[in-house]
Amino acid sequence: MVEVVPTPHSATRVRRVWLRMFLTGLALWVATVVIIFVTGNANLVPTVVLLGSFLVPVTFVGWAYERRETGEITTELIFSTFVTGGVLGVLGAAVLESFLLHPSPWLFFGVGLIEEAVKLGALVVLTRHLRTRTLRDGMILGATVGFGFAAFESAGYAFTALFSVDGLSLVQLVQTELLRGLLAPVGHGLWTAILGGVLFSASRRGHFRITAKVVLAYLGVSILHGLWDSMHSIALYLTLVLTEGEQFVATPHGWLVEPSSEQVNIFTAMEWGGLALVSIIGIAWLLVLWRRTPRPVRITWAAARSPVVPAMAPEPADLREASR
Repeated sequence: MVEVVPTPHSATRVRRVWLRMFLTGLALWVATVVIIFVTGNANLVPTVVLLGSFLVPVTFVGWAYERRETGEITTELIFSTFVTGGVLGVLGAAVLESFLLHPSPWLFFGVGLIEEAVKLGALVVLTRHLRTRTLRDGMILGATVGFGFAAFESAGYAFTALFSVDGLSLVQLVQTELLRGLLAPVGHGLWTAILGGVLFSASRRGHFRITAKVVLAYLGVSILHGLWDSMHSIALYLTLVLTEGEQFVATPHGWLVEPSSEQVNIFTAMEWGGLALVSIIGIAWLLVLWRRTPRPVRITWAAARSPVVPAMAPEPADLREASR
């Protein structure tokens, strides 16, 4: 019986569902934006907000899902982790930040500590019934929670950007979604993927354990989160210190710095350079964790074959005679 094995071409097509998902969603988002600009139909604004906010996070979750290790990570678990984990994370962070944080130089690091703790708690609650927990599956499910958080958070930022002093601003909405879409892969999904992998690798006998490695990973991703959020302020402070050219102007609401062209260039380089550095550290950390465990071997079950029975040698004539 002939064994049928999928060809590499068919396997590649199956593993590129995320790419078709991204291209289709991007085409729909661009078409919606163009139609709004042409027709001025404000009823399409929610479509732009939802498509633009969820496109990149959902695409990366689909890409990660194709690299799962165990059969326990089902589409239902991915969907519930993305939606439920994302909503719980946003709601929990909003409540805790409003009551625990106050304006201070350490505000952004407090945000990082709270949001990473909330996402970790959501991951624990949603995956507590899993019988098998591997490092890579923890990274995949952690990324799913993080990208769900990022999608709902981006929708809120996009909706807020729509309103300006001159009325509704579709330009600000589109700019916000483009920027957050480009930065989404190196944000919440990356940080929670690292934390989820460390958490799953530390679990024993079906129970999560808060070990020293988990605590250090939590503090590490929280610091990366805080540095990311505060990079604008850090770049501004460093620019003023390096140039020593503070020019303050009075406004009805206080004092503002009137920057020179040199300061603008330095500030831009500082901010984007800092974001790039934080991203590189996070990606390097993720790759080190991912390579700690070998890739699972894909086993192809062959069709059962009929056993081959060797032909028996002819019995000697004297033995035949003796047996009579």
